[in-house]
Amino acid sequence: MASQSQNPQSVHEFTVKDARGNDVDLSMYKGKALLIVNVASQCGLTDSNYTELSKIYEKYKDQGLEILAFPCNQFGGQEPGNNEQIMEFRLHSL
Repeated sequence: MASQSQNPQSVHEFTVKDARGNDVDLSMYKGKALLIVNVASQCGLTDSNYTELSKIYEKYKDQGLEILAFPCNQFGGQEPGNNEQIMEFRLHSL
């Protein structure tokens, strides 16, 4: 869930919740290149997507790339787990 100012002009004006329910102010990423993606652990492309995202991150992290992955269950119910299950899946996938 994201919150925002009245008329956001930038992604950096949003605050999102991490998997533990903590607020993350996206202003902390100012000056970074952001790749923001929806992910789903039960999507047929998950393994290849995570592999490619990891490769992209390794290649560009020293140039300021950050990848923000947001689990999403809105596309065919492919992310049905709770936050703890999603985090566990991610730990074993990367």
